[in-house]
Amino acid sequence: MTLTPSDRARYSRHLALREIGDVGQEKLKAAKVLVIGAGGLGSPSILYLAAAGVGTIGIVDFDKVDISNLQRQVLFATDDVGRPKAIAAVERLRALNADLNVIAHEVELRADNIRKIFAGYDLILDGTDRFGTRYLVNDACVLFGKPLVSAAIHRFEGQAITYVPNRGPCYRCLFPEAPTAGLVPNCAEAGVLGVLPGVLGTIQATEAIKLITGIGEPLIGRLLTYDAMEMRFGEFKLERRSDCAVCGDRPSITTPQDAVELCSSDVLAAIRRISALELQVMLVRELDSIALIDVREPREFRDGHLAGSANIPMGELPSRLEDLSPSRTYVFICRSGARSLTACGLAARAGLMQLAQLEGGLLEWARQVDPTLNVAPP
Repeated sequence: MTLTPSDRARYSRHLALREIGDVGQEKLKAAKVLVIGAGGLGSPSILYLAAAGVGTIGIVDFDKVDISNLQRQVLFATDDVGRPKAIAAVERLRALNADLNVIAHEVELRADNIRKIFAGYDLILDGTDRFGTRYLVNDACVLFGKPLVSAAIHRFEGQAITYVPNRGPCYRCLFPEAPTAGLVPNCAEAGVLGVLPGVLGTIQATEAIKLITGIGEPLIGRLLTYDAMEMRFGEFKLERRSDCAVCGDRPSITTPQDAVELCSSDVLAAIRRISALELQVMLVRELDSIALIDVREPREFRDGHLAGSANIPMGELPSRLEDLSPSRTYVFICRSGARSLTACGLAARAGLMQLAQLEGGLLEWARQVDPTLNVAPP
């Protein structure tokens, strides 16, 4: 994959970086990267990978462009509304860099097609907003030995993590179980700051370029968090779980599996979403019958929490659910509401039926009830 005179002109700023230079740019030209989802996260990551000269880019998306997508999905223009995202994305990238090999996979990624699709690529970027797909992609990358850069967004917050086979934990080490379908609101339900996926998507592209060229320190064993409201980045150190269902010492997942969507009316009815003001009243009138479970990390909990709440971090929750009494009402709490909704899903799956979740998390509590509460960044 030698560089042509046109390549040298286009990528001259890369060539000027001794960390990349000719060798690194040739690696980028030879690389084959698959991006799952051409939405908010996929848009910036795909654009920057193409601009960087990644030789082959595959795009998996079976959705069509909607007018509401244009607030954050910068791959598309108004004229693309109603068109398949994968096809429109390919045309956009070819207009940006005609020398690239860009492939549209206009399909829904499933267990029965993921091996064939992944086979043609060296590196996977996951920008999907579907939990079932996120776990399917993670598990397939572990099983097939593919590096993975994963990111997720919610309202004003985002996170990113990189998995490299045999070098660190996978996504399932951090979140062993996918939340119950319908419990975690999507962008349409919860809203999302338009620029947020731009930040996380470019981080994904950065990680991909580093992995391809072999420079820098990737996010292996580190969960990077971003809070747009406070303009803060945070980081959690992670370890591979020996009991992880896919990358652990005795894995129970040995082939890719489609997620089992548990969204029955009984399960959904078990979840009560309450405001900060409602919780304040409950703590006065129903104190003896409710238990507050804060699912944030211990450091966050130490910095500030509601009186009487117990700290069970998300990573420990699946193994501790059997200790919770089915006769009690549990109110799950986190910083902004995302983790507590996931916790409700796990608890509902475990058979607990009296569950509540603090909408907006402790940020809303601090805004509506107690502004002196210290809500630490994740």
